[in-house]
Amino acid sequence: MADTKREIERKYESDDAALPDLTRVRGVASVRDRGVTHLDATYHDTADLRLAASSVTLRRRTGGADAGWHLKFPVAPGVRDEIRAPLSDTLPDELAALIRSRVRDRDVRPVVRLRSDRDVRHLLDDQDRLLAEVSVDTVHAERLTGEGGEARWTEIEVELADDGDPDFLDKVEKRLRKAGVRPSASASKLARALAETDPESESASKTPTHEGAPGTPPATAPEAAPRHKHRPRPDGTPVTAGDHVLAYVRAQHDALVELDPAVRQDVPDAVHRMRVATRRLRSTFRSFRGVLDRTVTDPVSADLKWLATELGADRDQEVLAERLTQALGRLPADQVNGPVAERLAAWSEARHHGAHHQLLAVLDSRRHLRLLDSLDALLADPALRKKAAARPDKVLAKAVAKDFGKLSRLVEHALELPPGTERDTALHEARKKTKRTRYAAETAAPALGGPAEEAVRDMKALQGLLGDHQDSVMARRTLRELAAVAHAAGESDFTYGVLHAGEAHRARVAEEALPEAWHSISREFPF
Repeated sequence: MADTKREIERKYESDDAALPDLTRVRGVASVRDRGVTHLDATYHDTADLRLAASSVTLRRRTGGADAGWHLKFPVAPGVRDEIRAPLSDTLPDELAALIRSRVRDRDVRPVVRLRSDRDVRHLLDDQDRLLAEVSVDTVHAERLTGEGGEARWTEIEVELADDGDPDFLDKVEKRLRKAGVRPSASASKLARALAETDPESESASKTPTHEGAPGTPPATAPEAAPRHKHRPRPDGTPVTAGDHVLAYVRAQHDALVELDPAVRQDVPDAVHRMRVATRRLRSTFRSFRGVLDRTVTDPVSADLKWLATELGADRDQEVLAERLTQALGRLPADQVNGPVAERLAAWSEARHHGAHHQLLAVLDSRRHLRLLDSLDALLADPALRKKAAARPDKVLAKAVAKDFGKLSRLVEHALELPPGTERDTALHEARKKTKRTRYAAETAAPALGGPAEEAVRDMKALQGLLGDHQDSVMARRTLRELAAVAHAAGESDFTYGVLHAGEAHRARVAEEALPEAWHSISREFPF
């Protein structure tokens, strides 16, 4: 069984491997020598170093107190989540699943071996509590692919104790710098090993390419318009309308890949964030059909819709469970009859377990992996139309205005309808169009600045209002189902009725607030 540890550390290098007197660091009462440990780690990756390209490391290590398999994901500079599994000859299935969105169907093999003699000191406070671990590592790196190659170096590593204050590392660094120690130029031992054991190659810094992957869209469709190359500035700053659209697409693609392990581990809100990324991608493909050729994006959109639907089974239940649990908690005790909390919890757990199990199968499916490959191919060789080469102000603003025009018609139609099922459906359609308009404005914001940012704020506010209404619709439907089950079991359905009435009131409040909110937004909308 794997377990996760948050690792906060900094790496340094020095012309002199000796450590300065660390008792002079504020807060350190003593330094305890823990001796020298020999570590032997083999790092695994694909032939094109996909894990290294995304700053993910996978190793099998012996020696030390934590021998086993270690999979590390970047969180922030100097911060990584390390997932550990027991030592075994082959990569554990649970870790293989967590890197699948990055490696797809590529083989993972040994690429670098690092043997280190680690001289460890513990920095302790006046109550003998561990503040940080400081080690001097003498490293021998050996490349296991190609023609091989070796490198040797010494580095200093400072790792914060569990639940320690990150500011303490600043104090240690101040002392180290005074002694001539400088931050390491490499983010990790693996990065340095890849660079120094193969100095002629740029493979360690390249982003893997995925041309020719199964399921990749054709380079050009039969009736596709001629492609226009996008040329962002050397620093990557977008210039054309196509640059801005592709930058937004790339951000959502990266979110799908990076959130995959969190979804598998059932991290709170991960499913929601992945679902939002799929919606943003689909909306972008629809809003900017004048920029991206739809003969290429339409098949990708179909797969994104499928993925969003699968993600929704878990996310919708999660939202409803939280909403109903909070509503139940606000009721006075005399309005809670029967085991309502227990039934709600059982319903939530059963639905979530089933949905999560299904979602894991989806993430491992060929269709999902082909979708990721297709997005890779689209970004590597984008199917750009003529408008992609135009200035972003006109093209992006026009797309936002067009989406807002469609939204206007939907909202005004919904407001003309009497309360009931037909209006509920119309408001739900308006909510979906609100999201699309918001995402189009998000795409335009880096180019258009204030007006687009204002549009994003307006759409978020409207989305919140319409979302509360739709959540109420779904909550009332769930309460009717739960009430029927409780009644059949001989339990009181009174409390479900009270909750239902509360949800109906929330829906009325949202509907009553909508005309004024919409009037304000439509009058001031910047596009």
